[in-house]
Amino acid sequence: MRATAPDGSGPPAAAGGDGGGVGGGDGVSDGGGDRARGGISDGLEAGPIETRTQADLDTGEEDTSGQDTGDDDAAEQDGPDVGTSGQDTGVDDEPEQPHQHLAHTWQEARQLAFDCAAPIPAAPVPLRQALGRTLAADVVAPQDMPHYASSAMDGWAVNGSGPWILAERNQRLAPHQASPIATGGLIPVGAKAVLRSESGIIDVDEDGLPVLKLGGAAKPGDPRNGDHIRKAGEEAAAGDLLIKRGTVLNPAHLALAALAGSDALPVLGKAVVRLVFTGSEVVTSGMPAPGQVRDTFGPQLAAVVGMLGGICAEEVKIGDTYAEWLAALEDTDPAAESLPADVVITTGGTGRSGTDHLRRSVAELGGRLLIDGVAMRPGHPAVLAELPDGRYILGLPGNPLAAMMALSTIGAPLLAALGHGPIPPLSEVPCGSTIDADPGRTRLMPFRLLYGMASPAQHTGPGMMRGLAAADGVLVVPPHGVQLGELVPAFALPWGAPLPDPAAAPAAQKPAAKRTARKTTASDGPVDWSALLG
Repeated sequence: MRATAPDGSGPPAAAGGDGGGVGGGDGVSDGGGDRARGGISDGLEAGPIETRTQADLDTGEEDTSGQDTGDDDAAEQDGPDVGTSGQDTGVDDEPEQPHQHLAHTWQEARQLAFDCAAPIPAAPVPLRQALGRTLAADVVAPQDMPHYASSAMDGWAVNGSGPWILAERNQRLAPHQASPIATGGLIPVGAKAVLRSESGIIDVDEDGLPVLKLGGAAKPGDPRNGDHIRKAGEEAAAGDLLIKRGTVLNPAHLALAALAGSDALPVLGKAVVRLVFTGSEVVTSGMPAPGQVRDTFGPQLAAVVGMLGGICAEEVKIGDTYAEWLAALEDTDPAAESLPADVVITTGGTGRSGTDHLRRSVAELGGRLLIDGVAMRPGHPAVLAELPDGRYILGLPGNPLAAMMALSTIGAPLLAALGHGPIPPLSEVPCGSTIDADPGRTRLMPFRLLYGMASPAQHTGPGMMRGLAAADGVLVVPPHGVQLGELVPAFALPWGAPLPDPAAAPAAQKPAAKRTARKTTASDGPVDWSALLG
């Protein structure tokens, strides 16, 4: 775990205040970290500055249980505002309680989550844990590989021509002596070749002593000097480069490192993540009873964290009390089996009700809020905080789709920065619908690619997963909306294929040259129409 101290801005106010930290205008510049990245560099047009307050955005999307309870307001429950695509359009309810701080724009939140973190230093990990990691230093052969001459066959190590007098295993062989040997066995001193087991027979000489003679599949002159011996250094000489720095390690790399005598390999750091699932009414199996909800984070969140470059080391389930929240966010026992966390991801508790304890717990632990709300839908109550010990706290909304969009917005850039990666890329796709404006708020819409155009999916309320499960990616719809056919920013799903490049589409769709059908005569027989099908 990194020892990163806060910047001296002090703890944020308790729940119900303005959240402190960077929510008040200069937050982008004091997000911490030791890397200089200026401005918004994700290629989007910034457009007008979004100045909606948190009061404009707190529309009931977040529940306190960490799961969807179906209490979302009409604006969030009905899905995206799509003009001509046939999607439902909702109207925000009036906020019950105003909050004065300004939410970050989607672009600001994404960039800040990337800029606030420094890469985790490289460290050695055991071979079994190195799969898929990026090698931080060259691996060279410390000695010849193999480092001794060995047999490539089961049979006998022999010296000179036969017949051979049998000797004990692994002893020095005099001329016309042989000793049994197995594949991979050390070639004894004096041995010149290996006679395969199918090419020799045990017989007796004129004195009745056992001797080895050619037989079976043997050919005249077998074995020649050097036959069936693996020489030392055949695979690599001492000092040879085996695996280059920067390689993403596959199983064969791990085997090669083991052959070279390595027990561990130095790899670039990755964020160790601890998941904290909240909600006393959440059940983890079977059909939930009325008043209960089924756990949707347990089956997916650890896997998605892995796809985004993190290492999920621990999962914890807690209820809704402040004491449970505080205990879950405190540093774990150093003697525990799990690795210390660099990032703690919580589900639920990011709202402003009496059972939402994330902000209060962060303040109690001396932390500061880096992001306290994002001007986006769904997922606007997302929170990113930093504790004095250097851990990051990522608070996801309780509804599953809202949580996944918050994870894509804040969690993906944060884990990329900690893991030595670039900020996740954005693409552009032509939109298959006209999407109405929603001033001051970016909307994230799962979409399907139909005939090369992105059509917003149905079933994309903040508590739904059906639309995301069938999606090809997510549209990043700017506040001013999108016209039919207009290119709109989008990102691929962690488990999905890369999005197509619209610039390459015309060339790929260029029709093939037409071929003229061969003229036929009456004597040609049946007409061959195959040329017209090309």
